[in-house]
Amino acid sequence: MGILSSIRQRIKYFTAKSDARFNERADPKVQLEQAIGEAQDQHRRLKEQASNVIANQKQAELRLNREMGDYEKLAANTRQAVLLAEQSAKEGDTAKASDYNLAAEEFAGRLITMEHDIEETKVLVLQSSQAAEQAKAAVAQNAQALQAKLAERQKLLSQLDQAKMQEQMNTAMSSLGEAVGEDVPGFDEIRDKIEARYAKAKGMAELNSSTVSDRMFEIERQSMNTEAQDRLNEIRAQLGLGAGSTSAGQLEEGQDASAASATSAPAEQPEEA
Repeated sequence: MGILSSIRQRIKYFTAKSDARFNERADPKVQLEQAIGEAQDQHRRLKEQASNVIANQKQAELRLNREMGDYEKLAANTRQAVLLAEQSAKEGDTAKASDYNLAAEEFAGRLITMEHDIEETKVLVLQSSQAAEQAKAAVAQNAQALQAKLAERQKLLSQLDQAKMQEQMNTAMSSLGEAVGEDVPGFDEIRDKIEARYAKAKGMAELNSSTVSDRMFEIERQSMNTEAQDRLNEIRAQLGLGAGSTSAGQLEEGQDASAASATSAPAEQPEEA
């Protein structure tokens, strides 16, 4: 007994363990569709059973209607036999009156039997009607439950899609700051390297841009001075001063030198008379 109990416990354990592994690996969407399919099959079987119950009710009602019709005919025949027996007795035909009375008694016996059958059929109709109503109510209730499950299925599928998307986002976000491998840096480290390289390139570009700009400005200034000298030479030629005349810069230097000598020289004393 102990060995059998231990074996059963092990079988239950491995069965539960395999079921747990299956549930972990199984797709919830597939399991949900299987559950909905099972609920639909159960509703279909319930409808079939309910239809059989309702069919029994209809058959009982048809049987009761048929028995009631036969009973009315038998009651009419019984009444007719009694009338004919009474009429024959009045006419003095005792033989016919006896035959009609026997027929009336036979009809009356059939009426009694048929009344019992009708009462039993009425009970059967009542019971089948109650069963049919219960079956209809069960089908309607199960239909509502099935509709609720179908509506909830859409909600669950939407939640499942959102959960999958959120899980993917969580995985992606958690992997951003983690190293992909031993030899592969993480996202933050790569970002720092790229930003440092970008900053260095921008700095070199600014240095190169400033050096070139200075040289270009110097070239432009020399070009402007050359053009200015050429224009002054043209003006001197037009005035007949000649190209070798003193330039404006030399004139200014001469004027500055004359002023300096005049300031430094001592004032002459007036001669005595």
